[in-house]
Order: sequence, then C-alpha cells, then structure tokens
Amino acid sequence: MIFGILVVVCLLLCSAYFSACETAITAYSRPRMYRMAESGNRRALMVVGMQNEVSLVISSILICSTVMNALAVAFTTEIFDSLLGHYALFLAPLVTSVFIVLISEVLPKMLTVVDPDRVLLPSARFIRCIHTTLKPLNIIIGHTVGCAVKLIKSRTGERDEYQNALEELRGAIALHKGVNIEDTMREKEMLQSVLELGTVQVGSVMTHRNNVTMFCADDDVEALIEKVLSCPYTRVPLWSGDQENIVGVLHVNDLLKEIRGKGEPSNVDIARISKPPWFIPENNSLLCQLQSFKQYHEHFAIVVDEYGSFMGIVTIEDVLEEIVGDIEDERDVGLTKGIRAQDDGSYVIDGSVSIRDLNREIGSRFHSDTAATIAGFVINSVGIIPEVGQAFILDRYKFDVLKRQRNQVSLLRVMHLEGEQEQ
Repeated sequence: MIFGILVVVCLLLCSAYFSACETAITAYSRPRMYRMAESGNRRALMVVGMQNEVSLVISSILICSTVMNALAVAFTTEIFDSLLGHYALFLAPLVTSVFIVLISEVLPKMLTVVDPDRVLLPSARFIRCIHTTLKPLNIIIGHTVGCAVKLIKSRTGERDEYQNALEELRGAIALHKGVNIEDTMREKEMLQSVLELGTVQVGSVMTHRNNVTMFCADDDVEALIEKVLSCPYTRVPLWSGDQENIVGVLHVNDLLKEIRGKGEPSNVDIARISKPPWFIPENNSLLCQLQSFKQYHEHFAIVVDEYGSFMGIVTIEDVLEEIVGDIEDERDVGLTKGIRAQDDGSYVIDGSVSIRDLNREIGSRFHSDTAATIAGFVINSVGIIPEVGQAFILDRYKFDVLKRQRNQVSLLRVMHLEGEQEQ
C-alpha cells in the first residue's frame, strides 16, 4: 500500500510537471524568446524551433499528462480495492480527480503562467525529446483532428491570420506598462497609431485646398518672391491659369539660392527652380504614403481625387503627427489649430478641422466613412446643409452652426451632453 501511494504521488507530480510545460509553451512571450535566441541562448533556439509545430508539441505533452493521470487513477483504484472492495470503483476516481485538479492542473498552471520562461527554458530539451519520440503518433492524431477542425471552420468561418496578428499586438499594447501612468498612456497611443497607419487614408489627414497657401506662377516675379518669402512655409504650390492646375512646388531654400546667384529678384526664373508636383490619390493609406516618402526622398505631395481634381496637400509631418501627436516648431507658436475651448466647457471649431484631430483634442469618437472634416461629418449625418443657428445632437454631442460661407459650414460650437442635458 505504501508503495502504491508513493507511485500515485509520483504520477501526480509528473502530471503536474507536464501541465506546467503545457502552460509554458502557450503563455511565453514570443518577442522575448526571439531576442534570447538571437543573443545565442541554445534553449531559446530550441523553443523557437518548436514554434512551427507548436500544436504537435502540445499534443505530445497532453498525451504524457493523460497517461500519468490514467495510471494514477488505476493505482488508486487498486489501493482502494484492498480497503473498500467494490466501492473502490466509485470512490477511487472521485478522490483521484480531486487531487488531479488541485495538484496536477490548477496549482502548476497558476505558478507557471506568472513566469513561463522559468519552466520552459530548463525543460526545452526534454520537451523536444518527447515531441520527437511521439511525433509519428501525433501526426496520425493531428490529421484526424485537422479534418474535424476544417469541418468546423467551414461552418463557422475562418478568421484572417493578419487580423489575428493585429489583435494579438493590440492586446500586447493594452497590457503594456511604462514607468508612470502618463508615459504609459502616451506610449500606448503611439503604438496603437502605428497599427492604424494601414487603415487611415491620406484624405483624412491632408490640409484641404481651402486652407492651402499657394500662389500664381504667372504673377510678377518680384511680387511672387515677396509673397513666398512672407509666408510661414518652406514649400509652396504654384498654379497657373486655374487653381486646380498645380504646375510646381517652390522651395524657399532654392529660391534664396537663386536670388543670391542672380543678384536681382527680377532675374529669377521661377519655372526653372520649382520642382514638378508629385500627385497622389486621396485613398492612399498612411503606411503606403510614409513608405513612398522614404522611397522617393520627398516631404510634400499634392492630393487628388479619383477624377484628378486638386483636393489638398499632405506632408511627411502630417503622417508622423498621426503617430506622435502634434509637432510644433517655432513658427507654429500662435497659429490657431481651429479648436478653441470655451469657459462653459464647449468648443468653437472650424469646419475644416479633421474628425481625427477633433477626436484627439476633446476625447470624442466621431466616425465617418465619407467625410474627413467635422463639417462634412455634420452634413452627412443630418442629410442637409444646415443654416446658421440650427443645432443638432449627434453621438451625445450638441452641434451649433455659428457660421456658413455659401454651402460650406465654416464654424461650429460643440458641447458634450450628459444625463438630463442630453434628454
């Protein structure tokens, strides 16, 4: 009896060890393991090598754990049979199941999930040995289970692997902890913004053509130079004949070099020093556009719609601001952003402010598949071009139309409503 009890205890401990290995192989941090493998850790290299067959590895561990549990039940039944006779058939599995749940399942998994590497790295060689030994059996089991999985997936639908990877990254970002709360929130926002670059279109962050500073290339050279040098921007679009016809982009640095070389502003050839405009579609994703900026060594692009009409401009700074937030230099000080907080808790907002900028500033969650600006959001939501003085409640916010220029809503007052105010 003593020998039988010792055997049962050993079997339960072995089962607990396999349960810990199962938790470790599923809960470890892949990025951290890859870094350890790159630094030359041999055990980490084994773990990375098994990652491609992780389902077979888990299957091998489960087979071993199941065998240990079954043997524990068998030995316990034999012990109880000598004491209780036929009642052992009922009591032995019940008592053993309690010990299996507590000692072999719950306890090792709770201890392992806190620090999976502490179990996984020392056990890497043993796990690989078990996996290699049981691989033929696992292939048969895996093929059988795979057929069942395909049948289930064909009925329930299969999730995109790319989306699964994104969800895993978003979850990791949500669990990220920094030095303090403020830094952690800022880091999380930046990391989330990086993941969203592929889904945000250029049209959502561009400067609309109504707010673009541009000059006519056909104007008098000296007058044009005076305008360019007096504006706060280093790159200025030039149009000819019609503002839709962008013929070039003038860089202030090139202009100053030309003036110094020619001596007289009147001798400057604006057409020669201006660069050809780079046109891009408004539905480009920010991720593709950022890569294009890097590839072509450009910082400035002209945005057009599907018909080739001039829509606005986008710079590399606009894309980077989607990640790190507003970037201000010494020339930005004192310039309005189009969002002005009021004493009563409301905001006076220019209609040209983008929905994404407004969401960042006031913490709202406005969304539109067709509009990029807050004015477009209101017009699309209410289905009319509102008059001055009209007010609308959208997404628990009250929108008062303060100013309208022709068919364009140019100024709005936005106030968040709560409880009785909303009613």
